[in-house]
Parts: sequence; structure tokens; C-alpha cells
Amino acid sequence: MTHALTELGTHIELKRADCVLGWTIANDELTLDVALPNITGLVEFLKTDATCRFSTLVDITAVDYPARAKRFDMVYHFLSMYQNQRIRLRVAVREEDMVPSITDVYPAANWFEREVFDMYGILFSGHPDLRRILTDYGFRGHPLRKDFPTTGYTEVRYDEAQKRVVYEPVSLVQEYRQFDFMSPWEGAEYILPGDEKKEEAK
Repeated sequence: MTHALTELGTHIELKRADCVLGWTIANDELTLDVALPNITGLVEFLKTDATCRFSTLVDITAVDYPARAKRFDMVYHFLSMYQNQRIRLRVAVREEDMVPSITDVYPAANWFEREVFDMYGILFSGHPDLRRILTDYGFRGHPLRKDFPTTGYTEVRYDEAQKRVVYEPVSLVQEYRQFDFMSPWEGAEYILPGDEKKEEAK
């Protein structure tokens, strides 16, 4: 497996040296680091080249590294059912960068890119319909960014008096801040096997 992936990585690097910044194999998986402006050209090559034939887009996602200048890694996964191989592309992206959409090459990228936009706030140039897909239209922020608060900014509830859904700023009342850390076994009326040894030690 590793030998085949080495050959594949070498082939792609030789053919598209303008796109590939480097590549690694770890855990029997090939990862290519790709220059942002050339992502569309490389994706087209991977789909049409006879040695590659990565016909299936499996997933597009991102990873947030808030401390880095290039804050995000865009990550693409492809499958070649013809060669029985998988490949991962990784593109480092600044917060203000626009990532070229690959929907013209893989129409399935449409919803994946919308999800990345919704969850991370990464913009895609050339996308036919870039809008939120998992959160509401008025949602504030991007939930998978590491600086997004775990409580969110607003809470949504149905108001019986108004007979409609209302949005309010998050307000955690004190009762939700009290935690009972007692073990589920503490206070039990029966003794578990081995507990008698603790009593003997006293």
C-alpha cells in the first residue's frame, strides 16, 4: 500500500509541481499540501488523469488553528474506485482568503462548501448559492471556530404567550451552574464486592 501511495504522490508532484507544495504518507494515507490559488486545477487533474481517476468527492471540511497566521486548513477527501485509492488535499487558508469553489468539477461540493461556510465562516468564490445550511438565517457566528462560545450567543425557545419562536441572548440561570459530583455508588444501600476491604482498613 505504501509503495503504491509513494508512486502516486511522486506522479502527482511531477505532473503538477505548480500546485503541490509537498506530500506525506501516514497511517497508509496520502496527504498533499496544495497552494490555495491552484486547488481547482489540481482537483481537475486528479479527476481526469489516467493514473489518478479520483471520480468521487467524499468530503470537504476544515480545521481551525486560531494561533496561526493561516488560521484554517481546508481538507478535501477523494476516492478513486478505479484505482482503489484515497487521497487527502490540505490547503492553508487565512481568515480573509476566499477559496475557489470546486463545484464546477464536483457538483457534490455544493453542500460541503456551504457547510464549511456555515460552520467556519470560510468564503468560496464562484459558489452558485453560498448560504447557511445547518444554522438559521439570522444565526450569529460560526460554531466550529475554536473561539465560538460553547453556549452560543442566543437561545431559541417557543413562547406560549406569543405563540411563536423567540430568540433571546443566552442567560444561564444559577440552577444550571450547580453540579452534583457525587458518585452514583455513594449513598447506595448495598455494598459492592470489595467495599468491605475499605471498612476493614479503617
